[in-house]
Amino acid sequence: MTLSGWQLALLATAFTYFMTAAGAALVFVCKKVGKSAFSFMMASAAGIMLASTFFSLLLPAIECSPDPVWAVLSLGFVLGGLLIIITDILIGKLRFFSESAKLRGSAVMCIAVTMHNIPEGLAVGVACGAATAGNATEFVAALMLAVGIGIQNFPEGMCVAFPLRANGMSRGKSFFIGQLSGAVEIAAGIIGAVAVSAASGILPWALSFSAGAMLAVVGSELIPESFSSGKIQATLGIIAGFVIMMVLDIAFG
Repeated sequence: MTLSGWQLALLATAFTYFMTAAGAALVFVCKKVGKSAFSFMMASAAGIMLASTFFSLLLPAIECSPDPVWAVLSLGFVLGGLLIIITDILIGKLRFFSESAKLRGSAVMCIAVTMHNIPEGLAVGVACGAATAGNATEFVAALMLAVGIGIQNFPEGMCVAFPLRANGMSRGKSFFIGQLSGAVEIAAGIIGAVAVSAASGILPWALSFSAGAMLAVVGSELIPESFSSGKIQATLGIIAGFVIMMVLDIAFG
């Protein structure tokens, strides 16, 4: 807690990056991951992110927002969600790798994961910036958010690395591209922390913006991907992830 905002963000996002790299590193030891296990991991990540959206982002935003609170949070939330929607639309219009549908799909997945890691990194950075200006509760909330995003980054690293490997790319290159998709979180986290530290008035806007972006990522990527392989395990995964994050946040907060 003696660290500055950007230093705390650097450590937190280094952890989330490490989890992405760890997921991508499975290409060295596994040929593939079962659909049920993959579905449960993605769904658990979705549950963790859903809980983080409220307990680690929106709730602190409500407590520090000026009046009218509902307007500040709503506008920031909508703008964050629109960022992800616009990103998805632009990615969907890509025409790269048109000669290979599988290769194009892998490329789009890589770009999508990388782009979605930016608001996640911002969310961690903003929470870390808020933690240095707040109390122990906000520090624990930032820590739990980083843990939640780190857990959901593990299957994201697999999402990028395994399809590339399946399309003939070497294990080393598949791992390199997979882990690289998580590196953007470090830069985004530092930017978020510095911005909040420099102008504390943007904190409620930044928190609600990050919440909207994260919820959009969950709705557009994690939930559809997890339910495509099985309804029951996906539902159980969401419940488990949400409960774990909720208990950690409440117990330590």
